[in-house]
Amino acid sequence: MEAKYNKIGIDYNLTRKADKYLTQQLLYHLHPTKNGRYLDIGCGTGNYTNEFQKNGFDFIGIDPSELMLGKAKLKNERIDWKIGSAENTGLPKNFVNGIIGSLTIHHWIDLKIGFPELNRVLEPNGRIVIFTSTPEQMKGYWLNHYFPKMLYDSIIQMPTLDNIKKAMKASGIKPIETHKYFVKPDLEDLFLYCGKQNPELYFNEQIRYGISSFSSLSNQTEVKNGLIELKKDIDSGKIEEVIKSYENNLGDYLYVIGQKPLHNNIYK
Repeated sequence: MEAKYNKIGIDYNLTRKADKYLTQQLLYHLHPTKNGRYLDIGCGTGNYTNEFQKNGFDFIGIDPSELMLGKAKLKNERIDWKIGSAENTGLPKNFVNGIIGSLTIHHWIDLKIGFPELNRVLEPNGRIVIFTSTPEQMKGYWLNHYFPKMLYDSIIQMPTLDNIKKAMKASGIKPIETHKYFVKPDLEDLFLYCGKQNPELYFNEQIRYGISSFSSLSNQTEVKNGLIELKKDIDSGKIEEVIKSYENNLGDYLYVIGQKPLHNNIYK
């Protein structure tokens, strides 16, 4: 994963900016306090970490990519940026009051190692907020129509909600809530399904380069041919029919919120 994101990280900040709505929602689900200390795991170039800090909260940013952390440090040298991963944070026990992991869980090496490590560094009663997309949700993306192999490769790396909850419980973290997120037309963070209502976004090479599915997983011939078909369908108006056929109520992404109990007994 480090090599993948060292590559993507070169121009990552051009298209991957902290979305205001997502920033507020992540903080809302975390319930942070001004005197607490928090962790942004898999922080990348620190776009969200920096916004959390701007909102008055003390955050540590951890990521395995030196290139991405180098860009993060340019944003805010007052934030403690550290090389590490969900499986090995390098932080002391009970060190943080809450944890956010945004669009990162599918890059973890092992949920069964990652969650126990995050549980270890999380204070009792602290919350963990995972923002992700499930395989079920991704099967509802209209992108499947134009890039089936790319989406298949993306889907198989995504943990299911059931597996996330099981790994949380086994680590001692109690899953307490899930909330659906539907992509908005004014989304500022141009991740995979950013073009849900704006298909033209995918013709922008910089946007595609900032999305790991397009830049790392994709079959370039399929992408080229898929874009040709997408252009034809936009010009003919058929795209509206394709998009409508994929409409669903599953949500495009998901907030999964867990909490470490006050006592150390493993949650059953």
